[in-house]
Amino acid sequence: MRRGAIEPGTAWALVTGAGSGIGRCVAERLASLGYNVAMAGLTPEKIEQAAAALRASHSWIEVRTLAIDLAREEASQELWQWTCDEGIAVDVLVNNAGIFSFCDVLQTPDERIARIILLHDLTATLNCRRFAADMVRRGVRCGYILNMSSFSLWMPFPGLSLYSASKAYLRSFSVSFAKEVHEQGIRVTAVCPAGVATDLYGLPPRWQRIGLRLGVLISADRCARRALWALWHGQRTVVPDWWNRVLIPACKLLPLWMIRPLRRFTMKFQK
Repeated sequence: MRRGAIEPGTAWALVTGAGSGIGRCVAERLASLGYNVAMAGLTPEKIEQAAAALRASHSWIEVRTLAIDLAREEASQELWQWTCDEGIAVDVLVNNAGIFSFCDVLQTPDERIARIILLHDLTATLNCRRFAADMVRRGVRCGYILNMSSFSLWMPFPGLSLYSASKAYLRSFSVSFAKEVHEQGIRVTAVCPAGVATDLYGLPPRWQRIGLRLGVLISADRCARRALWALWHGQRTVVPDWWNRVLIPACKLLPLWMIRPLRRFTMKFQK
């Protein structure tokens, strides 16, 4: 059997932000490994379309959906209650839902600041706590949690303050939490992709294709494959492409005299 594969339909995976992009690809790969998939996301139409495609291509597993805004204080409790009501016992949790923001803090409304922090940090943290506790309570021999961080945590540049900081928290939390629950048989991985060809950044499809051809972007499926590989192998942090790992020291050491012209150039793109 492939790494991570199970007897079809014998366990559940929960994926947030599963309507498109990386989340949808992760859901498809988990389904191909035999997992029943619970898909949660903000847009009902996208979630239902993704679920319909999954049912058509993997008729031997169950697929259930929940349209939910996860950028709220009560969201994690509602998600947890839904799984309980549906009789879904989660063995693989994927906290993938995200909001991209490229805007100076002083130009960002209070509500958007709150939503970014609530979604990336509070909801993901509470999901980890609730579902990991349930795995321990059920005596799951090996449970898995995948948290979607970002390469931008090494890039605290103008316009990325909120996004990079919230993703930095999620990686730091994931690494520490992984050590706390290791003896309970739960593996936790933070994946930190750089550019991925999805709609998250607002790039039109044409520029996504150009980015893929130039190698500055990776496909959502490639990111999903490498993230799950790291999860099955017990890695606590993974940066999907080797050349991105090489760039981490450069991002950390970028001097202010280089950041100033970068800021002036990027101001027109901030929104």
